[in-house]
Amino acid sequence: MTLLSEEISEKYELVVGLEVHAQLSTLSKSFSSDSAAFGAEPNHHVSAISLGHPGTLPRINKRMVEYAVKMGLACNCSINLKNSFARKNYFYADLPKGYQITQDQMPICLGGAVMVRLANGSTKNLALHHIHMEEDAGKSMHDNHHEDSLIDLNRAGVPLIEIVSEPDMRSSEEAGQFLTEIRKLLRYLDICDGNMEEGSMRCDANISVRLKGATEYGNRCEVKNLNSIRNVQRAIEHEFARQIKVIENGGHIDQNTLNFNADTGETSVLRSKEMANDYRYFPEPDLVPLVLDMAYVDSIQKSLPALPNQLYKKYTDLGLSDYDASVITADKEVALYFEELIKHTANYKAAAHLMMGAVKSYLNETGLPITNLPVEPATLAGLIKLVDAGSVNNSVASHKLFPAMLKSPGKSADVLAGELNLLITTDSNDVNQYIQDALAKFPDKVIEYQKGKKGVLGLFMGEIMKSSKGKIDPQATNRLLIKQLESK
Repeated sequence: MTLLSEEISEKYELVVGLEVHAQLSTLSKSFSSDSAAFGAEPNHHVSAISLGHPGTLPRINKRMVEYAVKMGLACNCSINLKNSFARKNYFYADLPKGYQITQDQMPICLGGAVMVRLANGSTKNLALHHIHMEEDAGKSMHDNHHEDSLIDLNRAGVPLIEIVSEPDMRSSEEAGQFLTEIRKLLRYLDICDGNMEEGSMRCDANISVRLKGATEYGNRCEVKNLNSIRNVQRAIEHEFARQIKVIENGGHIDQNTLNFNADTGETSVLRSKEMANDYRYFPEPDLVPLVLDMAYVDSIQKSLPALPNQLYKKYTDLGLSDYDASVITADKEVALYFEELIKHTANYKAAAHLMMGAVKSYLNETGLPITNLPVEPATLAGLIKLVDAGSVNNSVASHKLFPAMLKSPGKSADVLAGELNLLITTDSNDVNQYIQDALAKFPDKVIEYQKGKKGVLGLFMGEIMKSSKGKIDPQATNRLLIKQLESK
């Protein structure tokens, strides 16, 4: 597609709303006792209910309701105490009953917002319209047989929540950050693994454009089944350019349902407005209204863990940089480890430095999650204590002592430092000898220093660190080095 000039694109405003489907991590399905586990052989987690046999009746999964309320509270929604279910009717081979049980007029969560942080340092609250509960459909596979499509109904009936935003997003960055925050919340609440590649989190994007300053929305196109945050952003960027080009050429935006091709980065029509489904919603006759009370909602509120934005504020209040706080809170397990670590040390910046440096490097090199880190938080705090006490320096702690702790996780930092002879020497004679050896090795640099070239200090300190194997206090040694250089 031809790129738009900046002058043309600046005339228009992007308007985006997202619909996010999250598959809930319950043991059983929405309305039956069939297993909801992922990865079984096709059609092994099914029963007469999943298969839609006549005479079968649904029963509500209480855990599905609890998880939906958790997500609603985490997004600052109002919880609807009187809920009803509806039948969404359409015919497709992977929908065995010929309808899907969902919520229509009375969803469980209303309103709410998700706060996102943008690259320019600003924050924005992106409003939600509602969150509702429903059951998933089965899965059609079109490339496993040379002639026929195959149907796997293991997924049919698995609990979903659909998180529907208002059309509040004005850039692909905002949409990407919204999805990132939604996924973090799902993982922190432990209600969905947020794996878009496996389909446990899926996204549809409603995209339109309008002239800047206009109050009415343009015709929107819905891009279906986007399977990664990056693809959501790519689809939005493509549609923004495509729709502007159509309008600038005198055309009209048709309200179509679109498919996104991840290989080409382009969209194509899946269904036109004239072909849109009429779902003929009507109340589900086999399920009585679901009535909750405030005591139930309050009990769930009290059970919520600390959420990403709460921890982010806590860590920045403790003196961490925005970047460090963002990285630590991006992963639930990393945040939990850090939370335990700072119970054992008050040097929060040193703890973050160790997490962002030595710990992160080890996890990246091994490909392990932090839950498999051999060193317990309390043991790691012992390493920070040694540095704070001046017993080892930061370089030795990160590059020698931490690797030793990984190999011997049962031993404390101070024991290992003693065994490996890494403790900083306090003998001034030793330190003076290291300094004298370095000055003797580079007599010409001594003369340069005395002529005003102070940058050679780094050369001397490097030599001293090398000869002492790091067993010195760098700051104290630097002061002694300067004193000796200026006394010559």
